[in-house]
Amino acid sequence: MHRFTRVIAAVVPLILALGAAGCAEGESEARPTVSVPTTSPPEPVPLTPESAEEAFRTYVTDEDVARAAGDERLALNWTTGGQRQLTAAEFREAAYDGDPVRRFAYGKPELYVPKLKDDAYPHWFMASVGRSVLGERGSGRTVLTAFVRNSPSDRWKLTFATVMQKKAKLPEVEIDDDGYAEALGTDDTSLLIRPRDVIGIHATVAAEGGGSVAAKVMKSSAVTTGFYKDTKKATKNAKEDDLTLQVVYTATPFPYFGVRTESGGGLIVYSLFRSTSLTAEDPGTPKPEIPEEAEHLLDGTVEGNQIDTTATLHFAAYDPERADEGDRQAKAQVIADHGAISKASTPPLKKTP
Repeated sequence: MHRFTRVIAAVVPLILALGAAGCAEGESEARPTVSVPTTSPPEPVPLTPESAEEAFRTYVTDEDVARAAGDERLALNWTTGGQRQLTAAEFREAAYDGDPVRRFAYGKPELYVPKLKDDAYPHWFMASVGRSVLGERGSGRTVLTAFVRNSPSDRWKLTFATVMQKKAKLPEVEIDDDGYAEALGTDDTSLLIRPRDVIGIHATVAAEGGGSVAAKVMKSSAVTTGFYKDTKKATKNAKEDDLTLQVVYTATPFPYFGVRTESGGGLIVYSLFRSTSLTAEDPGTPKPEIPEEAEHLLDGTVEGNQIDTTATLHFAAYDPERADEGDRQAKAQVIADHGAISKASTPPLKKTP
């Protein structure tokens, strides 16, 4: 700061002297042109199968560096959307338990790269890949992932990862001669369920069970009608403890993606929120206990009489082609799932007037 002041003090008299000289000669002093450097926006970067594979490999390397160091902040730099929430929750759970964060070994990915316009962002691609947990025998599973880049200057980030169910079969994605997959439009009516409606159908089945209209187009499973059964059982158990449990499934603000399969159907990946509220309505009732799966997100105390949690859930579903009239119609099927509680709170008691 002192050096800056001395420079100004030396320059100001010089400027004044030059100005006086110009006036003495009776000539007007021309103002110097100030050149402001301009920066051009980054050029759009084409999305190709080759650039997608490079982005995938870069992520795998950077993810392992962050996990090996136990560096949550670094790990979050490579994630976005729902995957960012799940990554943060995983790191915090490991820290709470005193365990190292899991590290992964990946196989060769199968890439599903849509042919997008170079200047139409966000860019995205999907990949299925074998993944195992280092140090855990028999942990190998197929994982479906999705990556996004929101602008030419942005890095590729993992926005979605879900795990194939053991008995589910991954549909063959249609790949053209140039290595590209066909991206599904949100309103594609060639499928049984329009891609934009898959999330709502799943949430409805989870909330209403096999008796809902939505169950007519989506198969029953542990993560569809099974969610409904789990909620009924948990609500009953809570009532026996003089507690009230509310469970709600809703869409998320995170993106969903879909690609055409060889059968004419679609492989769609998407997310749901599951919000729960466990409340002791009667002031004389003991406060609810913090669920074990949410302990790492709370400080171990319940300030009021309520515990709220939000789980981020990632899914993949096979959405079959719409059958011709008179033909037997197959149902949509959820084939992959993964998730965890990503947020928890114990709000204080509400003051009554």
